[in-house]
Order: sequence, then C-alpha cells, then structure tokens
Amino acid sequence: MLKKIISGGQTGADRAALDVAIKFNIEHGGWIPKGRKTEKGPLPLKYRLNEMDTADYRARTEQNIVDSHGTVIISRGELTGGSKLTQSFAEFIGRPNCYIDLLNTEEFEASIILKSFILENEIQTLTVA
Repeated sequence: MLKKIISGGQTGADRAALDVAIKFNIEHGGWIPKGRKTEKGPLPLKYRLNEMDTADYRARTEQNIVDSHGTVIISRGELTGGSKLTQSFAEFIGRPNCYIDLLNTEEFEASIILKSFILENEIQTLTVA
C-alpha cells in the first residue's frame, strides 16, 4: 500500500505528484538541491522536501531513488536529461521503475499501469519524476 510520495520538486510530474499528495493527505517529501533550487526558482515552503548540502541535481535524484521502494517516470516522449538519469540510476541500484510515455499512453491506461506497478512491487514510498 502506498504510504508516501517523494520527488525532487521540479515542475511537471514531480510537482504534480506533490500536489496530489497534499490534496489527498498522503505523506510527501523528498530531497531538493541547496537553496530549494528548481528550474523555475526556489520551491515554495508548502512542499516538505529536505534541502541537500549541495546544489547538484544528480545527488538529489540519487537520494530520492535510494529513499524509495520504486520510481515512476512520467513524460511526453523519449526520456532525456534528468529523466533518463533517473531511470538509469534506479536500474543501477536495482529499484523497480516504471516509465509512462503520455504521448503513447492514454491517461486511463497510465493510471492502470501505475496502480499495477505499485501493487506488484509492494511499493510504500514512491519516487515520481
């Protein structure tokens, strides 16, 4: 059973996951670079993320994956940049990961895929990227 959602607080799927957690009173958290750094400026304090000692996005990504039981990556199109790094690191340390491409997957189907991923892997803490 899913108990906690974590992310790095970036715009897109990261922030949407945190907003859903807040709306439905699900525990949330994760790690964010020093200065609460995001590509759109500092992350608002309503998001309960831990600030790292470094401004390095890669370190943040790795720590969030280590702290979770599995990772879902949601994008539109092929994985690039940080999303690709997220998948590679999850695979490297042996964490289950699920990639959902919304260009090729309807929203309802994506929800079924995500639910199955969480249940089959008994994920309690999920990283969303």
